[in-house]
Amino acid sequence: MESESIKVMNQDMVKLDRFDRNNFSRWQDKMMFLLTALKISYILKPNLQPIEDPKPSADGKQPTEEEIEEIKKQKAKREEDEVLCRGHILNTLSDRLYDLFTRIKSARKIWNALEFKYKAEEEGTNKYLIAKYLEYKMVDDKSVLEQVHELEVLVNKIHVLKIVIPESFQVAAIIAKLPSTWKDYSTDSRFRLKRKGFWENLKRMVLAASVYFVRQERNLRIFQSKNRQVEDLFTAIKFSVFTKIMNEDYPAHIRERIREL
Repeated sequence: MESESIKVMNQDMVKLDRFDRNNFSRWQDKMMFLLTALKISYILKPNLQPIEDPKPSADGKQPTEEEIEEIKKQKAKREEDEVLCRGHILNTLSDRLYDLFTRIKSARKIWNALEFKYKAEEEGTNKYLIAKYLEYKMVDDKSVLEQVHELEVLVNKIHVLKIVIPESFQVAAIIAKLPSTWKDYSTDSRFRLKRKGFWENLKRMVLAASVYFVRQERNLRIFQSKNRQVEDLFTAIKFSVFTKIMNEDYPAHIRERIREL
């Protein structure tokens, strides 16, 4: 059993980054996984009861030697698990945090103190990033693609914090944040087809579909190492716009014109 625990420790401790006050939730999840693999995570349970010494039964019968010995073994294992749990937590802290928390002798108290302090800071970071994302505005004197990339960086940081922003919301947000010179393309964020004439609406639909599929392609390349040919991407955009138009009530001559595009 001991050799198995050491093996798990050697394999996983190397991969566990030291916590330096950043990305607390990620560190906490990895640490909990390691402690669970070592079967010592129970030490952190808030309702963990102490192991009591054996007592005489209701009829006055004294505990047997075997019962006394079993309690001793349980206490020894609890003490050993406490030391291991505390040591693993401290050993994955930065030197500065190690020096700060090493004075605390209880593994659960260290865990709770870390959670109390850095969980609150992380929630503050969450609010800051979300506010920064919602308040972000594009400007005319900077590349639109560069500014879209800045928005993507914010989305990725928010995603790391386990906050999911739906794809449809991100597309609508990008359109809404386009600079003033693009306002003709962004006045209708839902891209209704019956406003300002068919061809103006067609431009908005093409722009919306392009933003959506280019972003989708970016995510495929980064997170799944997949990529489509440029021709396939254009086909997907055209098919998306074509399908939307065919489902609307437009005159036959417009439908024929779209089929020819």
